[in-house]
Amino acid sequence: MQALLMNAYDAIVERLRAMGEYIPRLVMRLVMGWEFFEAGLEKYRGENWFANVQDSFPFPFSVVPVDFSWFLATWFEILGAIALWLGLATRFFAFSLLFLTFVATAAVHWPDMWTMWSDLLKGYSVSDQGHGNFKLPLLFVVMLIPLVFNGAGKLSVDHLIRLWLGRPEPAPEMDGHALGLGLALLGLPLLMLMPKVGASFLLVAAVATGWEWKRNPA
Repeated sequence: MQALLMNAYDAIVERLRAMGEYIPRLVMRLVMGWEFFEAGLEKYRGENWFANVQDSFPFPFSVVPVDFSWFLATWFEILGAIALWLGLATRFFAFSLLFLTFVATAAVHWPDMWTMWSDLLKGYSVSDQGHGNFKLPLLFVVMLIPLVFNGAGKLSVDHLIRLWLGRPEPAPEMDGHALGLGLALLGLPLLMLMPKVGASFLLVAAVATGWEWKRNPA
């Protein structure tokens, strides 16, 4: 009886995982695409207000001309949204929008000052009551990270291109290079918001990559 139940459970899991290659990432792409397209379209139709918050931008965006920053934000949001909908160059655009989200959070969503995690938790809300309003950007980050690491899924142009080229999806391989790459992809945008945390991620990424090169030079 136990074996029968376990086999039935495994059969369900196999099919859920199979559908997981199609549905979840498509939903994330559609939702994230809509959010960023709306934001980009609003900037395209509106006036540049970045001059009002430029001092809050992290370096190097704090010294970039505001017209150029506005142009970059507008078109990365619009083109990135379309790319997410299509599932085209998904990892690149998801990472770009992840980076943009961290910059925006640092500039307009993050608390002006906090001394401990309990202070930061006060700002876990959509409305700003003096403690920031980073709940929505955090949800964006949570939805973009799987797209950066796992790609667009099988309902995507990226997957169709692979089929056309006759190249199957590479099998996952966990080693020092994987750890280093993963921490670097998280550490770079974190530099914009929490520089010490981002730098720590990048340091561990460098150590993991160096260790893997030393262990396996080939």
